[in-house]
Amino acid sequence: MAVNEVSRASVGLRSERGPVLLAVMLSMSLVAIDSTILATAVPAVVGDLGGFSQFPWLFSVYLLTQAVTVPIYAKLADLYGRKPVMLVGVGLFVVGSLLCGLAWGMTSLIVFRALQGVGAGAVQPIAQTIIGDIYSVQERAKVQGYLASVWAVSAVLGPTLGGLFSDYLSWRWVFLVNLPVGLAAAVMFWRGFHEDVERRQHRIDYAGAVLLTVGGLLLLLALLEGGVRWSWTSATSIALFAAAAVLLTAFALVERRAAEPVLPGWVFRHRVVVAAMTTTLIVGVLMMGMTTYVPLYGQSVLGHGAVASGLALAAIALGWPLSASNSGRLYLTVGFRTTMLIGGAVATAGASLLLLVGPGSSILVLAAPCFVMGLGFGLVASPAIIAAQSAVSWQQRGVATGSTMFSRSIGSALGVAAFGAIVNGVLTSHLGRGVPDLENLTPEVLEPAIHAVFVASAVVAVALLVVGFLMPRTVSTEDR
Repeated sequence: MAVNEVSRASVGLRSERGPVLLAVMLSMSLVAIDSTILATAVPAVVGDLGGFSQFPWLFSVYLLTQAVTVPIYAKLADLYGRKPVMLVGVGLFVVGSLLCGLAWGMTSLIVFRALQGVGAGAVQPIAQTIIGDIYSVQERAKVQGYLASVWAVSAVLGPTLGGLFSDYLSWRWVFLVNLPVGLAAAVMFWRGFHEDVERRQHRIDYAGAVLLTVGGLLLLLALLEGGVRWSWTSATSIALFAAAAVLLTAFALVERRAAEPVLPGWVFRHRVVVAAMTTTLIVGVLMMGMTTYVPLYGQSVLGHGAVASGLALAAIALGWPLSASNSGRLYLTVGFRTTMLIGGAVATAGASLLLLVGPGSSILVLAAPCFVMGLGFGLVASPAIIAAQSAVSWQQRGVATGSTMFSRSIGSALGVAAFGAIVNGVLTSHLGRGVPDLENLTPEVLEPAIHAVFVASAVVAVALLVVGFLMPRTVSTEDR
């Protein structure tokens, strides 16, 4: 029996898998719903607290703190077990939610959103790691459908709840609703999940953790805000990129000598993990392009309302779980590599369909490519994570899973920077001057700029096909 199957048995036999799966789904719903519920409540939040110019930080600071903490939590889960790390993550998310619900101003709300992000950094990767511990590869083919359904339901439930709370109760319930869900998940984990972890003295890589956190934070900040709050050539951008480069270089040097590095070098030499990381990075890039510009195209170019444009984007969240829930049957039959190649082809086809969208298109013509791209993402992202988990032992599974999640966050930041630069570049060339505020842009000027993003997305989607060939034909713990 393989090493990871032995560890799976030692965990699974002592754990009540049904309650643990439910706890995983509840904890993932915290992150999934939070990613959509706040958007519809922004007008109510700004109307109550003020600070309109600061509200984008409600999203940026959450993404930043979530992304930079993922590798650290993943390593701690391999050292001390999944249970304590997950309980800490859920606890921080619940406390952050409570404080957000009690916030007295925009600045305090932004600070508490950062705390929420610190908690979320543990929830999603450790939830996926726990599934890898207690279910075999064959069983995970079915379980992935349950996990994917969480995101599908959240895509519809999040905006709906946000609107209802804002209109009939208070925007504060956008955050307070997390309390009972988080507490229920924590209780289920505490009572139902048991694992055998070797108790020994560990040498925590504090220097590596600090360098990665600060360096990653500066890099993501530069990517997310460059071209938005300051120009790419400004002193601020240059300083942020330079500082990030120095700190991340120092991090790489520290990791080479650390006894138990936060991000060990084998991650970048492991064929399966590298393929999974690259895949999720590309998906992150594409998702950010769709999330940012599909609703904008629907509203500002096609002239539809926010709800209709939002539903066009939600088509991705409907296609993704539909294919992810069936991907298990496919990769158990033809293998991970072929499944990911099929997914890459489907995603590329969906991105190509976006090129047919024009000013006279209906909202369905905009939604259809998103749905097809979602189908493709479900056939590449879920199998990539499962392949990475299956190719390593229990002691490495947390880092392998966390690395793929971290790569997706980096991809999202790169997507924001790259697509934002494309839009600004096209607008500047058309206008012959700086880009004005959105309300001053006509559909005739905005359409070619966003269409350029669709063209870039189609090009990036082709990379999913190329990366598919990086995955070995068969996956085992020897794939290095």
